[in-house]
Amino acid sequence: MAVAGAVTVTFSGGRLLPLPRGLASIKSSFLSTLSSSNTGFYPLRPIISAPARKLVVRAARTESKGVSLGFRAPNFELPEPLTGKLWKLDDFESHPALLVMFICNHCPFVKHLKKGIVKLSNFYMKKGLAVVAISSNSVATHPQDGPQFMAEEAKLYNYPFPYLYDETQDVARDFRAVCTPEFFLFKKDGRRPFELVYHGQFDDSRPSNDVPITGRDLGLAIDCVLSGQPISSIQKHSVGCSIKWHPNTNF
Repeated sequence: MAVAGAVTVTFSGGRLLPLPRGLASIKSSFLSTLSSSNTGFYPLRPIISAPARKLVVRAARTESKGVSLGFRAPNFELPEPLTGKLWKLDDFESHPALLVMFICNHCPFVKHLKKGIVKLSNFYMKKGLAVVAISSNSVATHPQDGPQFMAEEAKLYNYPFPYLYDETQDVARDFRAVCTPEFFLFKKDGRRPFELVYHGQFDDSRPSNDVPITGRDLGLAIDCVLSGQPISSIQKHSVGCSIKWHPNTNF
């Protein structure tokens, strides 16, 4: 469904794009935060040389599709396997911004970022960001992504956000999600519905490259939302495993 006044997200190529001048101060603040050992968010550590080992990830790569900026967050009501609580979009209405992440247990792209996602969430939730993760994978094809194992995963990694189970996969379709991990950052402006402002990658790190995990791209977008600054419409696709749809699913 087209959203009036929506601006289509434009994605860049493989290189890192320069930021608008107006965001320079935010960039400096954010990067200094990443390197600060006082915050505990990605502190810099001495690099110890070790023989290089190339990790080959044998998984089909899927990129997040272009969803129009201004897209309104769909309503949902999903269970949290860890607690049994039902969560709805309305539960996050009091927050200035909402990050919705489609993840799962088994995907190597998610596993690669998992600790970084927890660190970033802990950091920004203290600043007012609401965060929720959703797993929509079919347990018929991937039982390791089922609710019992989701609860164990949430407990093991001490997820600070609810990790919800989308058994029917209706919520994934409503969000137009296609891969894991996939990130949707919405802002809240008064009584208006949550509107999409960022639908891009966590950062440039992948399981098979040597790029450090920093959360730079997503973190900068969150900084802009929380500080009332505009977010560039030039955003890189998130890359990961395809959502595992139920067998014989028709779209």
